[in-house]
Amino acid sequence: MPTRPRAAWPWAGLATVVFLGVTAGVQMSDRGLQSILSPAIRETFGVGDAVIGALHGIAGILIASALAMPLARLADRHSRKTILLGLIAAWTALTLLGALAPNFPLFFVGRAAAGITEFAMIPIVYSLIPDLVGERWRVGANLGFAALMATGASAGFYLGGDLLHWVSGLGGIGWLADHDPWRKAMLVLALAGLPLLLAGSFTRDPPRHVVTDSAPQVASLLAFVRANLWQVLLFIGAAGGVAVAVQAVTPMAAMALVRRFSADLEAIGHTLGMLILVGNMASLLIAWGVDRALRSRFGARGRPAIMGVATAIAIPCAGLLAVATSVSVALALVGAFLLATCVANALLPTMLQDLAPVELRARAFAGYSFVIAAFCALGPVLSGGISQFLLADDLLSAMSFAAVPVMGVTLVCTFLWWSRS
Repeated sequence: MPTRPRAAWPWAGLATVVFLGVTAGVQMSDRGLQSILSPAIRETFGVGDAVIGALHGIAGILIASALAMPLARLADRHSRKTILLGLIAAWTALTLLGALAPNFPLFFVGRAAAGITEFAMIPIVYSLIPDLVGERWRVGANLGFAALMATGASAGFYLGGDLLHWVSGLGGIGWLADHDPWRKAMLVLALAGLPLLLAGSFTRDPPRHVVTDSAPQVASLLAFVRANLWQVLLFIGAAGGVAVAVQAVTPMAAMALVRRFSADLEAIGHTLGMLILVGNMASLLIAWGVDRALRSRFGARGRPAIMGVATAIAIPCAGLLAVATSVSVALALVGAFLLATCVANALLPTMLQDLAPVELRARAFAGYSFVIAAFCALGPVLSGGISQFLLADDLLSAMSFAAVPVMGVTLVCTFLWWSRS
């Protein structure tokens, strides 16, 4: 019996995926850095927990994802490489300008504008990956891109305190002497965009996959949603509950732990960075392995089951944060929570690629990102608001109260999704 020839590795496409993952990781690192810098930002501008929550949620997520939608529409029609290079340049410039904002309203606007470039890039990349590597390598490339993003996000936490300490020693050098250390840290991060912009000019811009079957193409995202409404609603409900919970905990964790336990910010940043990195990397391997094990028996029903079980594990981890008695206990709970929620989210991009038509992929991802961002924005806003207005600045307990109820929504949606698949 003749053996089936092995498919050649798409090295050029994989190299482009690596570059895009590194770039997205650098952009994502500014969220982790902003989390570490939040106490200093709060002090500089004299704002409360609710306002910092709005900074992380509304500026960093909701506004950014809303304006990313028209950019994704352009990417479905024009050169994706050109648009991605423009987004890298814009992120660099906007991060620089945001760091120099003289007051909080301008800083808020600057962070929202920089966030637009981050949110616009991710759906374009996920629409690009199948054309870069082909169907055989698609799932692995998706997970690899997610792993590189996670590495960048964790680096923002892990290195944020070190960067803040390092730039504090630059106070006497030229024009840097006029700026707060947290501003200098953001300026240094923004400069990373320059070599990325240069390297990006050498990456591939592949043609879009040509649909070869006889099914009519779907030109309208709205028509696609109407035709798949029940599946789309369950998909968004399941993902949305976890999204609120993750954003209720992660951006505010450093400030909450420093406040309750008088912990060292740099040490907290190191630990959170490692927890985020390990949690994301381990979750990708866990999700990949469990998905493969369940696929032959349950088919498409296996993925909502994975999401539901992981969420059920995350709920008590978040709930116990309110009664944590030491920083080590709280960090262990945060780590377990992050691992479980990362497993719950790991396969979502692949599931949406399967659902969305080729000609709508970038718009489908951008539309999904906007809807999920509305949920994400609630997380830090709820944590900050509950802390400031209900719990007398007990931010760690507020994170717990914000995260637990919404994960119940995910459990209901994943059960309905599984039972009706």
